[in-house]
Amino acid sequence: MIENTVRVYRSDENLPREEQLAHKIASVAADPVAVEQEVTDMVINRIIDNASVAIASLNRGPIVSARGQALAHPVTTGGQGSKVFGTDQPVAVEWAAWANGVAVRELDYHDTFLAAEYSHPGDNIPPILAAAQHVGASGADLIRGIATGYEIQIDLTKGICLHAHKIDHVAHLGPSAAAGIGTLLGADVETIFQAVGQALHTTTATRQSRKGEISTWKAHAPAFAGKMAVEAVDRALRGQTSPTPIFEGEDGVIAWMLDGPDANYTVPLPAPGEPKRALLDSYTKEHSAEYQAQAWIDLGRKLHNEHPEFADASNIEKIVLHTSHHTHYVIGSGATDPQKYDPTASRETLDHSIPYIFAVALQDGSWDHVDSYSPERAGREDTVALWHKVTTVEDAEWTRRYHSLDLTEKAFGGRVEITLADGSTFSDEIAVADAHPLGARPFGRAEYINKFRKLAEGKVAPEEIDRFIAAAENLPNLGAGELDQLNILASVDLETSPKGLF
Repeated sequence: MIENTVRVYRSDENLPREEQLAHKIASVAADPVAVEQEVTDMVINRIIDNASVAIASLNRGPIVSARGQALAHPVTTGGQGSKVFGTDQPVAVEWAAWANGVAVRELDYHDTFLAAEYSHPGDNIPPILAAAQHVGASGADLIRGIATGYEIQIDLTKGICLHAHKIDHVAHLGPSAAAGIGTLLGADVETIFQAVGQALHTTTATRQSRKGEISTWKAHAPAFAGKMAVEAVDRALRGQTSPTPIFEGEDGVIAWMLDGPDANYTVPLPAPGEPKRALLDSYTKEHSAEYQAQAWIDLGRKLHNEHPEFADASNIEKIVLHTSHHTHYVIGSGATDPQKYDPTASRETLDHSIPYIFAVALQDGSWDHVDSYSPERAGREDTVALWHKVTTVEDAEWTRRYHSLDLTEKAFGGRVEITLADGSTFSDEIAVADAHPLGARPFGRAEYINKFRKLAEGKVAPEEIDRFIAAAENLPNLGAGELDQLNILASVDLETSPKGLF
């Protein structure tokens, strides 16, 4: 890997194009290096994973709305269009990226990578797959494009923090998806460079979408970035240019949205001819919740079995979760959001409340993507009593481990300290989720397939489930124009959206 220093340049310094981060990203995307077998296998796993969570959410409000918008936009000229998940209906490529991106993101149940910034790199798959279907690409083309998308988003996530300045993490997704589509298409460096710049320029937004009363836009935000990436590539292919330098310019993203004119970042990128392997640094979710909650759910599940008395609020004086800065301030009591303790809060808000999540996992010993968030579950009197006794504090060591680039010590959990009503105390800790590559039960192909079968049951016919799994596992051999096989036809009636403008 090459460690690239990124800083702000005055206009009169005239930073050469080849030294700009967007150009370096484009050079990585255009590099025809082969994809390693290990990465190919994980691309297949993540396609299956995305399908799992998308099919589980097909009749949830945001997906119904996004699907309705997509179905109002028929296939455009220049290709065969792209399929909307759950249907057999092709639509305009950018709108398929939109609808399928919302479906993948809605349940907060797919893969993650956390470093200086945080990300869901599986969000790259819907726009890259939509573009691949539209142009009649092959399975091998798609694998190369997805490997690039993951590489660029994860590398940006390692080097540039967005949330410290309240910029949403999808600002890294726009450039990565554009780069991945560029790889898919075999575009040249100049075209990808312009697309990356345009995608970044149009996908920077504030983090209010993940603060306070969290709205349905949380699921739409990454889909919007994917849609913008598709459109940016289209414009770049037509010869249109982007603001330059987009990262380093004195009026650019870093100068005015991030650390300012004195900023200095280091972004790792593969050297020429070096395989794109960042995908292997990411990890999926066993539970439908914010990633920093994964390990805490597993610890709650463990304590439920070992100490069932902890589930009774009358036995508890207080529960304190010692954890990382990010967990404390984003999904913990450090966020100071009263909604995180509100039994009437939205699902999106409860998903970002570790006090709620730990209390329910402690009481139930399990986690369900629907039942654990239901109004009935959140409003249970005994749950509310326990929930309101759970707080978080930042622990410097867990913060250090959260940010560590040594993947053998990188951690997203913490230590729980429980003070019982009789004054006695109990402590336990967990570093990573059970499903993490270094966890108690790491996810492999069998677990990805099982997750898909479980979430698709009752929504997709058994023979369609088997067909999709076979197609996904055969991805490297799918020929040009055969990527529609990665779409899934639902067996249930799909709800329709209220009429909008389109």
